[in-house]
Amino acid sequence: TCLGTLTGSSGINAEWSLRPGALENANTNTEVLKNMGFAAKALENAHKEIGDADKVHDMMDDIQEQTELANEISNAISNPVGFGNDVDDDELLAELEAMEQETMDEALLDIPDSAVPNLPSVPNTVPTRPAAQEEEDEDVAALAAWAT
Repeated sequence: TCLGTLTGSSGINAEWSLRPGALENANTNTEVLKNMGFAAKALENAHKEIGDADKVHDMMDDIQEQTELANEISNAISNPVGFGNDVDDDELLAELEAMEQETMDEALLDIPDSAVPNLPSVPNTVPTRPAAQEEEDEDVAALAAWAT
């Protein structure tokens, strides 16, 4: 009987030592469930505001249409006014090169006299041949006459 009381008391003590953990778990589970309920209500309110999937698809289609319209407007604005789309890049490059050449020619012709160094004057008479050259020419002529 005394032993039975002790055994019963030990069991009660063991049971009481496990109960704080069980109480903490139950408390945590309760808080988790409350928060899940809050989250579910928040999602429900968000879905009420957004509507169903068809409304979302319609909204996405509207966004796509507006994006396409904005692209068309952007393309229209970016095209140069007064020019057709038939502008030839090669023709434009050739024109640019001609303009650059013209600018370079003008720059070369506008060299100041002070930039040109003093050069010797050009002779006015035709130089005469040296005598050795005439002698050699006679030898070549004789050789040519012999060969024919």
